[in-house]
Amino acid sequence: MPLKRHGTPLHLTYCLNIHPGETWAAQRAAITGPATAVRQGLGWPGPFGLGLRLGAQAVADLQSPEARRDLAETLAKGGFYAFTINGFPYGTFHGTRVKEAVYAPDWSTPERLTYTLRLAAILAELLPAGVTGSISTVPGTYRAWATPDRLEALAANLAAAALDLAGLEERHGRHVVLALEPEPDCLWDETALMIDGFQDVILRRGAAWVQRHRGGSRDTAEAVLRRHLGVCLDTCHQAVLGEDPSAALQALQSHGIAVGKIQISAAPFFQTSPEGLAQASRFQDGCYLHQSTLSTASGRRRYADLPEALAAARALGEPGELRTHMHIPLVLAGGPGYISSRQELGGAFWKIAAGGVAPHVEVETYSFDVLPPELRGQTAVESIVGELSWVRRHLEAAGGVLEPPTPSRLDARGTA
Repeated sequence: MPLKRHGTPLHLTYCLNIHPGETWAAQRAAITGPATAVRQGLGWPGPFGLGLRLGAQAVADLQSPEARRDLAETLAKGGFYAFTINGFPYGTFHGTRVKEAVYAPDWSTPERLTYTLRLAAILAELLPAGVTGSISTVPGTYRAWATPDRLEALAANLAAAALDLAGLEERHGRHVVLALEPEPDCLWDETALMIDGFQDVILRRGAAWVQRHRGGSRDTAEAVLRRHLGVCLDTCHQAVLGEDPSAALQALQSHGIAVGKIQISAAPFFQTSPEGLAQASRFQDGCYLHQSTLSTASGRRRYADLPEALAAARALGEPGELRTHMHIPLVLAGGPGYISSRQELGGAFWKIAAGGVAPHVEVETYSFDVLPPELRGQTAVESIVGELSWVRRHLEAAGGVLEPPTPSRLDARGTA
């Protein structure tokens, strides 16, 4: 769903990581099934953009020319186009214990680099002419795994990724941005840490790596890194950390860091009353990691997962608030014992988002299947339709104007 403000085209979509499936066949079924139902539910007449999720198995399946043609034809027949890929989860993402394994392999490994460059090659073949592509990814590594050697390795791999994306653009005219996605308890989670990491690891160490392998000046090396590396800001993640998304976006802009994508999602906030904690306990699951923040008169504490946060809140017995990393549908303002962080997406945020700080806006509620039953009163398709409609209304109210890609731009897809 493209929108436009002041001449800047925006693309609105939802992420297909809500639909289980690790193979290309499973993702194809997601496109021809629920994604098509979402398009119909919205009554969307023109080209509809999709946020693809292609894990390592699907990428392996798509290495053959026949499978790539099938992907392109599936999108075209359904009236879809692709402009962004969620390249964060490498392996199985539904129906099993994911937890901290979602960060592996991290950016210190050759596996993460190879996988991401394959994603970029696929995306470059699908991009309409003149449309920038984005790939959201792990923000370096999980903080508990960070070591000096790992930092050097991930700086080198991110620099290598930027050089490859620059070569892709030179050869095929398709601009793809790798967007690091801050997430609680990762190496880069708070905006200030992301900015520091960008300046030290990516620009300082990464630029030195580029100069060693490509030559040229420091300024030229930094320009390559800034053009092809950026940030994917997820509003749920920043809400858990207590950050204002508007301030985060402005800070990234002020430091010249590209925002390739905004993922609009919401987290639940619970009061630490017995009723609130009882409700929060229903959000525990064995699949995903629910990093949590507990704020009381005694201070603000962070926990690696929801069970530890609940135990701490009960032991303290103080009035306060518990925020947890669980993506809840944007159509919900709250419920018994909780409110939604969507209340923090005020006018300033929508003005910035509609103004084109990022070309891509994506709804992401991948945890739909593990939510408490009362939060799944609708089907996943109905919920996605409601979320996209809600976001679209706010973007349009802030000045966004719908403008689908022209047929000629869709016909002139990449040939990478």
